[in-house]
Amino acid sequence: MMHSIKNYKLILASASPRRQQLMKDAGFTFEVRLKNVEEKYPQELHLENVPEYLSKVKASAFREELKADEVLITADTVVCIHDRILGKPAGRKEAISMLQELSGNRHLVVTGVSVTTRTEQLSFSSRTDVFFKHLSNEEIEFYVDTYKPFDKAGAYGIQEWIGYIGIERIEGSFYNVMGLPIQKLYETLRKLQFQ
Repeated sequence: MMHSIKNYKLILASASPRRQQLMKDAGFTFEVRLKNVEEKYPQELHLENVPEYLSKVKASAFREELKADEVLITADTVVCIHDRILGKPAGRKEAISMLQELSGNRHLVVTGVSVTTRTEQLSFSSRTDVFFKHLSNEEIEFYVDTYKPFDKAGAYGIQEWIGYIGIERIEGSFYNVMGLPIQKLYETLRKLQFQ
C-alpha cells in the first residue's frame, strides 16, 4: 500500500467530504489545505476541458507556498448534459429542475485532477457516462428533501439513495462520479514516485 510517495507529504486541496473519504479509503495519509479560489474559465473552452483547467487554477493558488517535500492534489468535477454544465444547485427548486433534466437521459461526468509539486505538474481528466432511468417527481422530491444535495454538481450523489434506485448503468469510473478518479490518481502518484 502506498501511504506516501518518496519523501513527499500529500496535500489535498478540497473541502469535499467524498474526496477526503476516497483518499482515506485508498490508504493515503494526507493533510487538507483549503483556499477560496474563483472558479472562472474561458467561455470558449470545451466543456470536457473545464475541470482540468479549473484543477490547474486551484493548484496555482498554492504553488508559491508549496514546500519542496509537498505534493498538492486539486480536482474539479462537472456534470454535462445537452452541451451545458450543471453546477451545484442554488436551492431546492433548482435541484429538482436539474434532476428532472437528468431523468431518463445519459449525461457525462468529467473530473479534472492536477498533481503539483514545486517543480512539476501532472494533470489528467477522467470521464464517465451515467444513464438515469426515468425518475418520478415523487422520487426526485423525496431525494432532494431527504438528502439535500446542494453541495453536489448536478444535484445528486451516486453513492446516495438516488444512485441506488435511479442509475441504470455507468460507463467509466464510479469513483470519478463521486468526485475523484482514485485509480487514475494512484497511477499518477506512482509516476511521480518513480520518475
